[in-house]
Amino acid sequence: MKTEVLEDYALKKRIRQKGSLKKVGIIGAGTMGQDIAVIISKQGIDVIFIDLTEERVKEIFGEISLCLDEIISKWGMTKSEKRAIISRISGSIDYNDISDCDLVIESINTKKAGSSRELRKNVFKKIESVVSRETILASNTSTMMISDLAQVLDYPDRAVGLHFITPAITVKIVEVVKGVKTSDESYEFVVKFAKLIGKKPIIVHESPGNISTRLIATIINEACETLMEGIASITCIDTTMKKGYGMQFGPFEMADRIGLDKMVKWMESLYEEFGDQKFKPSPILKRLVRSGFYGKTSGSGFYHYENGLATTETITYPEIN
Repeated sequence: MKTEVLEDYALKKRIRQKGSLKKVGIIGAGTMGQDIAVIISKQGIDVIFIDLTEERVKEIFGEISLCLDEIISKWGMTKSEKRAIISRISGSIDYNDISDCDLVIESINTKKAGSSRELRKNVFKKIESVVSRETILASNTSTMMISDLAQVLDYPDRAVGLHFITPAITVKIVEVVKGVKTSDESYEFVVKFAKLIGKKPIIVHESPGNISTRLIATIINEACETLMEGIASITCIDTTMKKGYGMQFGPFEMADRIGLDKMVKWMESLYEEFGDQKFKPSPILKRLVRSGFYGKTSGSGFYHYENGLATTETITYPEIN
């Protein structure tokens, strides 16, 4: 026991020396918000997340613990490191508790594309009402422009786009977006922050979808079209893209990991913005979402899952005709 206590103390003392940034707030602690909290806390920075209810806050800590246990089971972390990470994370339902944060990241999850913009704007206004003038406001959105969200702020120069890509804990990059009114100081702060938490900042000019979401949306949509035309099965399409082009995950595997409901929402936002058919969600995607098949998190998407592993396909070509 004494050894564990000393190890915990040593971890905290060693890590806390990194950087001058002391505390980060996260609004919305779904899967992405939780991953962001872990990434930041791992670097010795205190994190506080805001969610809707006290009950949900308790559930989130349980979900974070399970996530870290999975990493431990793969020899990616020790139990002492897990304790140190969780000790630096707190949760609340009160926006006043983020008043002393140096950076606040909006990471809310909405079900419908149309409602997302106004909800995020309201979150930005709430954040600005409680934080200091120096606090930087970032949004994890990939489908909306940071300049649009920043319109509601008294100080739009503090707003920056900071998009983490699923799965955020393992993906080594983040997309950093400078809005029309974003100051150089705010932008450089977020770029340095990205490096501080072990991510390579990818500089992206402001555009809905950035790089990652625009490309993955079209790839997944085209994979769905290929499936509907009966050219190949889900597994064959995924295998071709992995073995032939070096993708870590095939398009259907990636869709399941991101979440089919989230993919549909992203595509609807991009289709509304650009009016381009390539972004219009495939009928297969919409059909699966209506059936409650959201991907890996729900146990079924393009694949059925058991213990987190894909087993059988959920769609075959004859079913579609």
